[in-house]
Amino acid sequence: MSKSVSRRHDSEISKSSPKRKILYALVAGSAIVIVFGIFSSQKKPLPPRAGYEGQPTVGQLSGAKMLVTDSSYFDFGRVPMSGGKVSHRYSIRNSGTAPLTITKIYTSCMCTAATLVTRSRNVGPFGMPGHGSIPTLDERLAPGEAAQVNVVFDPSAHGPAGIGLNERSVTVRNDAGRSLELSFTAMVRP
Repeated sequence: MSKSVSRRHDSEISKSSPKRKILYALVAGSAIVIVFGIFSSQKKPLPPRAGYEGQPTVGQLSGAKMLVTDSSYFDFGRVPMSGGKVSHRYSIRNSGTAPLTITKIYTSCMCTAATLVTRSRNVGPFGMPGHGSIPTLDERLAPGEAAQVNVVFDPSAHGPAGIGLNERSVTVRNDAGRSLELSFTAMVRP
């Protein structure tokens, strides 16, 4: 057998070898995963849940102490992962007839930080339980008094694993009983 026939015969064997078939299967599988990931990241964020926009959200139903917000949901829309941190301020207020004390603020993820902004000072930032201490607060709001919760989201905190829809929340605990939940979504782009 000549050398050229032998080389052609070797290359035909290698094209059908088990190693080559495994390589083709891995490449095809990777392509499917990448296409699925791109398709999944193209989905639009879920619409806000009923009662989130325009209606006051009550954190406690007691008439004497009542922590409320005009909107407990915010959509950052499309946010580039490398674009830096984004922030939003939620307005909260004591709509009850007695003073109310904010006792704790914490976030649902390490990529989110929250700061309480009152007339006299800023307290925080506060993060996720288990990722540093979450101190107790003693911030009093008089009846009718308002404050803000400044929420900062870092779209690069999770790296490429954070690409796609991110849903996060901030919990504001108070001495009136039930906590007030502030939530947001962000569609993180590469």
